[in-house]
Amino acid sequence: MSEVIDSRTALRICPLCEATCGLVLTVRDGRVTGARGDREDVFSEGFVCPKGAAFGQLDADPDRLRAPLVREDGELREATWEEAFAAVAAGLAPVLERHGGAATGVVLGNPNVHTMAGALYPRLLIGALGTGNLFTASTLDQMPKHVSCGLLYGDPNAIPVPDLDRTDHLLLVGANPLESNGSLCTAPDFPGRLKALRRRGGTLTVVDPRRTRTAALADRHVAIRPGADALLLAAMAHVLLDEGLADPGDLTAHLEGLDELPEALREFTPEAVAPACDVDPGTIRELARELAAAPTAAVYGRIGSCTVPHGTLASWLVDVLTVLTGNLDRPGGAMFPLAAASRAPRPAGPGRGFDLGRRRSRVSGHPEVKGELPMAALAEEIDTATDEGEPIRALVVVAANPVLSAPDGDRLDRALASLDFMVSVDPYLNETSRHADVVLPPPPPAQSPHHDFALNALAVRNQARYTRPAVPLEPGRMAESEILARLVLAVGGKPGADPATVDAAVVSRTLGQAVRDPHSPVHGRDPEELAAALTGEDGVERRLDLMLRLGPYGDGFGARPGGLSLGTLLDHPHGVDLGPLRPRVPEVLRTRSGRIELLPRPIADDLPRLREALRRPADGMVLVGRRHLRANNSWLHNLPALTGGSNRCTLHVHPEDAALLGIADGTPVRVKGAGGEVTAPAEITDTVRRGVVSLPHGWGHDRPGTRTRHASADPGANVNQLLDGTLLDPLSGTAVLNGFPVTLSPAG
Repeated sequence: MSEVIDSRTALRICPLCEATCGLVLTVRDGRVTGARGDREDVFSEGFVCPKGAAFGQLDADPDRLRAPLVREDGELREATWEEAFAAVAAGLAPVLERHGGAATGVVLGNPNVHTMAGALYPRLLIGALGTGNLFTASTLDQMPKHVSCGLLYGDPNAIPVPDLDRTDHLLLVGANPLESNGSLCTAPDFPGRLKALRRRGGTLTVVDPRRTRTAALADRHVAIRPGADALLLAAMAHVLLDEGLADPGDLTAHLEGLDELPEALREFTPEAVAPACDVDPGTIRELARELAAAPTAAVYGRIGSCTVPHGTLASWLVDVLTVLTGNLDRPGGAMFPLAAASRAPRPAGPGRGFDLGRRRSRVSGHPEVKGELPMAALAEEIDTATDEGEPIRALVVVAANPVLSAPDGDRLDRALASLDFMVSVDPYLNETSRHADVVLPPPPPAQSPHHDFALNALAVRNQARYTRPAVPLEPGRMAESEILARLVLAVGGKPGADPATVDAAVVSRTLGQAVRDPHSPVHGRDPEELAAALTGEDGVERRLDLMLRLGPYGDGFGARPGGLSLGTLLDHPHGVDLGPLRPRVPEVLRTRSGRIELLPRPIADDLPRLREALRRPADGMVLVGRRHLRANNSWLHNLPALTGGSNRCTLHVHPEDAALLGIADGTPVRVKGAGGEVTAPAEITDTVRRGVVSLPHGWGHDRPGTRTRHASADPGANVNQLLDGTLLDPLSGTAVLNGFPVTLSPAG
């Protein structure tokens, strides 16, 4: 008899980058054997990148942990889930009893925004611990944008995105979406959208010290000196104001501080900034005039402009240029998305505003931002004693690998080894989780549901999609939502309690607030009756149903017939298109004035530091990072399909610099920075400008005790080891990962 093979297809939203493409998975005998783009997906329309195509290999990676690990006599051993959560409760209890929640910390990595559980449970975990020590990947990436938007609009999550499909002119600063697929701008097939812009006669300008794939596509590439983005943007704003080109249009009635901008930016003339930027003053004026003359235009700045000394100022100036040209909040400009699972908009009017530095870190006094402390300060908060309070003695790490992603991984490595207790939620035993006393592995992504909470709030088109698990949970596996719910209970000393009570408590609290809110569609109704009306197979689905129904497109539990609910998304497996972005000012504003505060005090107070950069001589050789289409930070280096080719850890060096230093192509180069040194093979290329070298992020898989065999076989160099953690953007606490000085020498 021939063997019976169960073969089928299943839909899944890709969780491997911010593009959120729809996939069609081929499943044979419970295993994902292929992945292709879903042509019927309302958002991605069939687009897929190499990462999505490798979904099956990620799902089946033999190095993924299949059972919890518990440390016993110094060694990690496999354990049952009951043993693991009991160990969490037992390990945290002494720290909490002796030192309180202030001696604990939580670290959240980038993958949390790519899972439902990562969006729904960490805040509950932080509350259960009672800690203010929160460290996330945001301060290694996008925190400057949160800060600038918080100050401008009163809400750090109100981030305008370029209206890619309708704009006539796009200025990209420190962004390479042909490699990254976009960031803080959720757009499947970002490359195709840029090509469509060119086809319809639009203009694409890229400002980047490297001639990236995106820069090669552009009408104009401006090879700026790294770290000078804020100076260039300030000079462009100066030109708009000085030449009478500024015209905010209908936005004028919603602006505060417009009259103060000319004086604040008076010194930043194109001639003054040109030496520091290494950009001709005439080019700067052309950039500003072209932006003002375009029928519609958008400015988009990303990680290259964020992870530099003036990252918050650069992020602020991106929006200032958009405002001055009248392109904020209008089709073809930069607009505010409205996600289906977000809170429904409130009536326009003054809000609570956004404050920085409500408290400070214990050791170096870094200001808290958005509830977070700088990831670069994590090591010192563990290993340094002060009179200001307890050091961190216990740590909960969820989907994060800061030993590779944060500055000075060697110091952090030692600090983690000194903790009294550590628990890690991670599918791998990696450079960080190897220090844990308990490792709780989530299942492969095919065994998890998916809805994008955070990323839909950054999408270039409003839509809603939900996919249930493509493959049932394997025996012995536990859903990530249950892992995190049980972790919340274990932290609270109740490791054996029913995890369903965690979701039930959230539902009860949310409905209790909603029925008391006069602006809610369920105002005055019975919360228990509403809870009974929720649908879904588990707590996660019930919470999603709740958020959709109360959200801006929701059915309001019957108050708005035809509105969204979980049932709507289940009935539309390829998603529901909610239309193009629409103007949202003034409803989006939550500043204390109820207006766009164009020159907020923290920004004005930081401008003198930018003026000092006009007079500071340029550094010698500086280093910038690099993105690869087939990589995402340190996540995917264990997959053979996504390594090799261009995705290699090489040091890009300009041919003239290489000749001066005696460096030959392919030979090892020693790179030294303030935090240490690394060695990487040279790749001689004119895609970097003179005086700049480039090394990709997320490598350095050479520490003992990990279980990532493919990554360890070709470990690469950890670029962040070149940093000592002292270089930060002071407003956002973001580590300076780009444009920092290094020295090079042949390694042998």
